Amino acid sequence: MFKMNTNAAIPHKRLPTPFPSERLRERIPEDVFVFRFSRSAGPGGQNVNKVNTRVTLLFDLTANEELTPAEKRRIAAALSGRISSEGILRVTSSRMRSQRANRETATERFYELLAKVLTPRRPRKATRIPYRSRLQRLENKRIHAETKRLRGPVGNPQETGTQRNKRGRS
Repeated sequence: MFKMNTNAAIPHKRLPTPFPSERLRERIPEDVFVFRFSRSAGPGGQNVNKVNTRVTLLFDLTANEELTPAEKRRIAAALSGRISSEGILRVTSSRMRSQRANRETATERFYELLAKVLTPRRPRKATRIPYRSRLQRLENKRIHAETKRLRGPVGNPQETGTQRNKRGRS
C-alpha cells in the first residue's frame, strides 16, 4: 500500500489577498449609517429592561454611490438574508452592556462582512484522480463484488446472474 510522507514540506498555496476593511472605511464613511436602538436581551442585569442597548446599523445599499454596481450585486447576492426589499442592509449587535460598545461592534461587523464578501474567491484548480487511486477503487469493487457473490445461495459458486424464487420472479 502506498504511504505518504507526512514530514515532507507542503508547498504554500497562494491564497487571494483579503479585501482590507481599512479601504472600505475610507470608501464608506460612518456618517452614511443610520443607527436604531432598542432594548436588548443580552447582558446587563436590570439595566436591560430600562436602557436601549441593542444597536441595529442600517446601510442603504441601493442609494450608496461609493460602491460599484458589480460590488453591490455581489453584496446583495451574498447577504440577501440581511437586506430588506428596499435594499437596506441590516447589522445588529447586542453583545455588550453599553450602547456605545454595541454601536462600535455593529460597525466593525459591517466592515468585516463587506470585506469578506468583496474578497475574490480563488478559482478551483481542476485535478486528475491519481492512477493508483483508480486502481485501488477498482480492486475494492472487485473484492466487494466477490464477497456479495459468495453470500448467495449454496450451490454452484460459478453460477452468475439473478436467482429466481418459486413464483419465477427475481
